[in-house]
Amino acid sequence: MRVDLHTHSTASDGTDTPAELVRNAAAAGLDVVALTDHDSTRGHAEAIAALPAGLTLVTGAELSCRLDGIGLHMLAYLFDPDEPELARERELVRDDRVPRAQGMVGKLRELGVPIEWDQVARIAGDGSVGRPHIASALMELGVVESVSDAFTPDWLANGGRAYVEKHELDPFDAIRLVKAAGGVTVFAHPGAAKRGDTVSESAIAALAAAGLDGIEVDHMDHDGPTRARIRGLAADLGLLTTGSSDYHGSRKTVRLGEFTTDPEIYGEITRRATGAFPVPGAGGSLLP
Repeated sequence: MRVDLHTHSTASDGTDTPAELVRNAAAAGLDVVALTDHDSTRGHAEAIAALPAGLTLVTGAELSCRLDGIGLHMLAYLFDPDEPELARERELVRDDRVPRAQGMVGKLRELGVPIEWDQVARIAGDGSVGRPHIASALMELGVVESVSDAFTPDWLANGGRAYVEKHELDPFDAIRLVKAAGGVTVFAHPGAAKRGDTVSESAIAALAAAGLDGIEVDHMDHDGPTRARIRGLAADLGLLTTGSSDYHGSRKTVRLGEFTTDPEIYGEITRRATGAFPVPGAGGSLLP
């Protein structure tokens, strides 16, 4: 069984529509894929409608959080999307995305980059506008060679020259809210140092004590030593360990299923969830 528990669609900052994403996941040989758009569940219905036979969808979201001035992402799986308190917090984050992105465009212009808001809005389309859309605009302008190159202190990394803060959840609140909605929480790419500062191991221990279920270990932004360190920390703290592509379509070079989660870990995630259940494919077409 091949399980990829971290992907993005055009409902946030990916380039595949939700329907395209599940079709591509089936074509990539995945058995299970999670749709975890940023602070949004808007793509779930389309993905479910297009879900091919043989592929199971895990509904989820990647929640924007901040702890002691450091941004982090919390993957939330199989929660009740209609639970009002968690839905309200996701809406607050989404509502802050446009003014935040406009602020980053303004900072880039002050730095001499000839970027326009209309360009970023065109790239974002109907998705939740975010830094990857701005990074794509920087690529179009020849300022950077890749989306990853834009996530540096020179440009869009946390605390970078063009970075602008947004409304973000306290991760302890995120864990509480997701639990209350019947979901499971996994700390996404905790060692992705090239994105900016990362939280300390003592902070991760505190999150584990507060009910964090797992931690993403195998990820494109973690080198070998980082994976080994986080895997050891997870063992010490009793956390589940996952692996995921963090697929964004053509916006990043990583492929669906490039990193995967052990089927036994996936099974434990589904056993812990009470807010929603994985959705088996009903035979949606492999063709658009």
